[in-house]
Amino acid sequence: MPTELVITGSGTPVPSATRAGPSALVKRGDLALLFDAGRSTVQRLAGAGLWPTGLTAVLLTHHHSDHLTGLPDLVLTHWVMDRGTDRPPLTVVAPEGPTCRFVDGMLDNWRGDIEVRMAHTGRTRAPGVDLRPFAVGDHPEQVWVEGDVRVLAGAVHHEPVTPAVGYRIETPDGVIAISGDTIVCDEVAELAAGADVLVYEALRFECFDGMPPTRTFILDYHADTRLIGTQARDLGVGTLVLTHLIPEPEGPDDVRAYVDDIRGGGFEGELIVAEDLDRVTLG
Repeated sequence: MPTELVITGSGTPVPSATRAGPSALVKRGDLALLFDAGRSTVQRLAGAGLWPTGLTAVLLTHHHSDHLTGLPDLVLTHWVMDRGTDRPPLTVVAPEGPTCRFVDGMLDNWRGDIEVRMAHTGRTRAPGVDLRPFAVGDHPEQVWVEGDVRVLAGAVHHEPVTPAVGYRIETPDGVIAISGDTIVCDEVAELAAGADVLVYEALRFECFDGMPPTRTFILDYHADTRLIGTQARDLGVGTLVLTHLIPEPEGPDDVRAYVDDIRGGGFEGELIVAEDLDRVTLG
């Protein structure tokens, strides 16, 4: 029963023909944990061979729209595809504050659709979520546990977006860390200490040289590829997965540029410049 990571979205707010919005799936046996739900997450889950009804929980990193726009679709599809069994609502784990407020109100505009579906099918339970908020502390703390798998959340630096968190998933097969959106910082290092796999958002800073402030503001709160390479080297990470790729690679030369940046930072382990549905297996 190995642990498997599937990148269910490697994109950004910029529309892409081939990349869904930010999302990652961690599976072990019947346990299926989804981290964020950007645009087209439902389709990517289908590509990964998982119906929304097969999810155990969704864990959110922060309230930027590109990480959340697929969540209402996911929750509604989870309900519609339930086929009338009225299973419990989908569990959603999120940091207290704006992210939880979004979750609380995300189905309000769908009341008409929900009412007609319930009346037509005779269903007694409307769609919803089992929202489990958590306070963000100074160090990673456990926010989910089931059997021999536990998940810790820790603050990262994505200011002015606060709170923003990354996650650490500990399984009998190894440890997967997910940075969320952040600069390279000591907080990510704490989440990823001893990790077998580190999933890191990645931005090639040099691509923005000479651009106006209306473009370069994103450098304030994303992770520079060369610094990622140095941190991953220092942490001794076995596999580094780059996602949320800015700019989106458009061919082999662009992928090679990401690789060169990471290698230039000193990382020599396995490196994946992710495409949607890329997989890493532990155990």
